[in-house]
This record gives sequence, C-alpha cells and structure tokens, in this order.
Amino acid sequence: MDAAPPRRRLLWTAVIFLSLIGVAVATRRIVLLAPVVSGHVHPPTVVPAANRRMAQLRATDDLFAAHPRLTLVHIVPGLLFMLLGPFQFNRAIRSKYPKWHRINGRIFVACAYVVGISALLMSVAMPAIGGVNQAVATTLFGILFLIALTTAFRHILRGEIWQHREWMIRAYAIGLAVATIRPIIGFFFATSPLTGLTPHEFFGTAFWLGFTLQAIAAEVYLHVTAPARLTSLPT
Repeated sequence: MDAAPPRRRLLWTAVIFLSLIGVAVATRRIVLLAPVVSGHVHPPTVVPAANRRMAQLRATDDLFAAHPRLTLVHIVPGLLFMLLGPFQFNRAIRSKYPKWHRINGRIFVACAYVVGISALLMSVAMPAIGGVNQAVATTLFGILFLIALTTAFRHILRGEIWQHREWMIRAYAIGLAVATIRPIIGFFFATSPLTGLTPHEFFGTAFWLGFTLQAIAAEVYLHVTAPARLTSLPT
C-alpha cells in the first residue's frame, strides 16, 4: 500500500490543482500565439505607463510572441503532459486498465521528451525574463528532467517496475514544477508594490523555488512510500 488514504487524497488534490494551473497557462499561451503563427497578428495592447504591473505582464507575453514557433513546440506537448500525467500516475487506472496505461505512457513520455528538449533550447535561444538566474535554473532542472525520464525508460525496458516508478515520479515532479512556479510568481507580482521587485529580479528566484520544492516533494513521497515498496519486492 502507498501512503495513508488521507495523504493520498491530499496529494491528488495538489496534483490535480497544479495540473489545472498548467493546463490554464498552456491554453492561454496557445491562444495568444496562434494568431502570431498564422500571420494574423493583433496590435499590442496599450498599457498605461502608470500601470507598472500590467506593463510587466505585457513584457512577458511579448517575449514569447517574439519566438512563437519554439514556444508552441514547448507548450503544445506541455499541455498534453499536464492532461495525461494524472491518469498515468493513478494507481486504480493503472491496475484496472494496463493497456491504457502503456499507450498513455508512450504518449506521455514522448511529450515529456519534447518538453524537456525544447525547454533547453528556449533557455539558450530566448532571453530569460529573470536573466542568468532563471536561465541556470531552467537549464539545470531541464537536464535533471531528461535524466530522470531516460532513467525511468531504461528501467521499464528491463522490467524493473519499482525503479521505473520512482524515476517517473521524479521526472513528473520536475515537469509539474512549471505550474508550481505560477502561484509563486503571482505572489511576487502581488507584493511588488511593497517590495519594489521587478520580474527581472524575482523570476529567477521563483523558478528556483518552484523546481526545488517539487524535487523535495518527490523525494519525501518516495521516502514515505519506501517501506511499502521494500516489503513488496521479491526476496
């Protein structure tokens, strides 16, 4: 058995909540970039100079609009990653519908690889809003994401189910961090009138916090469920 039922419910509530944030962010970005890619570019929104926070938000949208195709290559499979992830990690679905789990898993892993590789390309090809601090965070965790994903894939090819599960959880946690980062950025935006911090100053910190918290959460969960895993292994 995994964690206690109340813990599982709390965990799944958090996962679904973060997945919905990820879906909302990806959908918004796709809607904004689709006209740019199709050639039907709308004129930029006029932002009053006095509204500093709206001007900052507009600047982040303009950055992605300057690299629409690369962003969409990252965002579209990212949307599928957010939608398919909860189904892939649901134990009831996995045990009752193993064929669906395998098919969903192949699509999920393919999307994850595109997300990870394109994230590294974006770190190099696009200027980071948070400067070097953000670029280092996305590069480091992008590499860790691909390492975890590849390690999980190698384990499943060898039939090593539990090791596959552990590394997939690590990869999924890092991928889901994109959604965790959004409330953190929202907090920094909301408190910016008091702190005076700009996106260039707090985006890097937000990315480090989001990625690190997700990585820690994954390791804590694996530690909590380790006794059940060990007792279920053949002797």
